[in-house]
Amino acid sequence: MKMKQVDTKSGWMWHGPTRPAKTTATHTHWLKVWGPGLIVMLADTDAGCLITAAQSGTQWGYTMILPQLLLIPILYMAQEMTVRLGIVTHKGHGELIREHFGVGWAWLSAGTLAISAVGALLTEFVGVAGVGELFGISKWITIPIATVLLVGIAFSGSYHRVEKIGVVIGLAELAFIIAVVMIRPSFTQMAQGLVTIPWRHSSYIYLVAANVGAVIMPWMIFYQQGAVVDKHLQPSALPKERHDTFVGTLMTQGIMLIFVIAFAATVGHADHPQVLSTVGDLAHALSPFIGSMPAKVLIGASMLGGALVAALVVALAGTWGIMEVLNWKHSLNEPLNRKNAGFYIMYTLAHVIGAVLVLANFDLVNIAVAVEVMNALLLPIVLGFLLLLEARVLPEQYRMHGWYKWLVTVLCWIVMIFGLYMVGPIMSWW
Repeated sequence: MKMKQVDTKSGWMWHGPTRPAKTTATHTHWLKVWGPGLIVMLADTDAGCLITAAQSGTQWGYTMILPQLLLIPILYMAQEMTVRLGIVTHKGHGELIREHFGVGWAWLSAGTLAISAVGALLTEFVGVAGVGELFGISKWITIPIATVLLVGIAFSGSYHRVEKIGVVIGLAELAFIIAVVMIRPSFTQMAQGLVTIPWRHSSYIYLVAANVGAVIMPWMIFYQQGAVVDKHLQPSALPKERHDTFVGTLMTQGIMLIFVIAFAATVGHADHPQVLSTVGDLAHALSPFIGSMPAKVLIGASMLGGALVAALVVALAGTWGIMEVLNWKHSLNEPLNRKNAGFYIMYTLAHVIGAVLVLANFDLVNIAVAVEVMNALLLPIVLGFLLLLEARVLPEQYRMHGWYKWLVTVLCWIVMIFGLYMVGPIMSWW
């Protein structure tokens, strides 16, 4: 007779005489498993997110610390679902949607993802150009170099190699910790900000929504699920991959927090807070407090690391999503050949199109607005499919159960509602 067993750590329930059997692969060195969670989380703090965090601290000071802390469990829970889906089924997000909901829904999801990915690449290339301009380097130099670098990384013939390079690049974001140490924020004021919630102010709610809407990007779900598949991880690696995702979550939200705190402790004290919308604005705002060159170096390192790793992840996520719907070969572990040429061509084109649009000075403001709307509209679709796939595709022993299932569902709905709320202010409807 089958017996129910509950994992007290996760709240999940297994139906069977024993828990899923552990294999010798469980003891695989953590360095061989970790990576997908770290790289996707480092990509989450891209140029646009860091500017949003800086603007949040500038306008609302330490009161924006609490929202960043509350986003930690939401971000982890959503991405942990992608880990289970990828490792247990050995299939990407787009492929599962195609198999279980039909080609039409798969194309809707992958098509909007592709548009969103190209738009996100514009943001990253604008960030790269902005960093170069801090030091007097033309975008006609920085953008082509970044494009060649990002395309070349993918042609290395190994997902592990791509992942390691991406993580190393993304860790440059941690350079901004030095700025916070130099600024020496007030811990008393930070504690006071934690218990202050100006929820009656529409501008505060708007920035909270901007942060919530940015915490789970649709491309993150496609990327991490595709990454654990390309890495050939087995179910026995689930605990280590959860740790990888959790550490990455703490890291990305930690980076957002230090940007909020740094700008709250400096520019946030001004009578008329500045509007920060570019890399140059951030460096200029901090210059009076830590010096011109330190501000340029620390802002530049953080922004460049975030922009490059995000460009790598976003392009791969978009390409994987489309390849999965088309059912074409799409592994980074195989060198370029006739069978996977479509994958490498599409990945390259994504970067080239993004670079050309930035260099050609297209109306990037309207494009950026369109991308934000696309992300906001795509988020409910992606998170909705994520919840449905988790409940329908996974074997019983790998699904969520009890209070944990309801908690994750409610938090995902909160993110979806905030994402849709962002459409109104972006389109100037309210």
